Amino acid sequence: MEVPNPQTAIESNRQAWNDSARHHQESPDWQALLNDVAQADFSCIDDTLRAVLEVDGKDVIQLGCNNGRESLSLFALGARSVVGVDQSAAFLEQARELNRRSPYDAEFIESDIHHLPASLHNRFDVALITIGVLNWMPDIGEFLRHVARVLKHGGQLVIYETHPFLEMVDPAAEDPFRLVSSYFRAEPFVQAEPIVYSGKVEQPAAQSYWFVHTLGAIFSGAIAAGLNIAHFNEYAHSNREEVYDRYMHQKAQMPMCFTLMASKA
Repeated sequence: MEVPNPQTAIESNRQAWNDSARHHQESPDWQALLNDVAQADFSCIDDTLRAVLEVDGKDVIQLGCNNGRESLSLFALGARSVVGVDQSAAFLEQARELNRRSPYDAEFIESDIHHLPASLHNRFDVALITIGVLNWMPDIGEFLRHVARVLKHGGQLVIYETHPFLEMVDPAAEDPFRLVSSYFRAEPFVQAEPIVYSGKVEQPAAQSYWFVHTLGAIFSGAIAAGLNIAHFNEYAHSNREEVYDRYMHQKAQMPMCFTLMASKA
């Protein structure tokens, strides 16, 4: 398979997310979210992330914020200010609609994370990255260099992501426990249907490119970006789509997600 150049992949992913946005807005979850976000104590952040995330009184940026639900959740944890960044204009429209329903006021910025406005540099106490961000990035080292730029000196990057081990299995396969892909896979997974979290939508959409990054690549990228790793933990539960829940509670349990924290020197 011919791998596109990084900028082509990033642009195609942007179009793919824009193509997919309406399918998310048509789900029952969206209507429930519109009601829930109006509550002052609204939070969709799970206990695993909550246990490591310290944002009380801090300025926080979420990179790859999607529809903003997690960004708005940070206020219930005491964040002083919140900025959400995403390159999908369609999902940011949803974020701004949720923001209008919320008693709080986040700022949402449309930007490719590789071209962040200078006004965001050296500004934040905490940068948050959650599930489904790292694998859209063609070059994890370059991405983390841009992430580090938004942090103040001493600021903290917090990552809560799916474990790269899960890229080796296919939960929809006849034998979902058979390894089907290399942990060291170099080429991205390519999809030509809308990106949804449950099932498939049989409609054309821009191609999306999902890149595999080993833990070694993530660690090395953070260190090269001037970030000092202070915490890393792996978990046996899934924070991915429900179809991955079949891998939990196995006798031979695989790692399914992780948290990583690193501070800017």
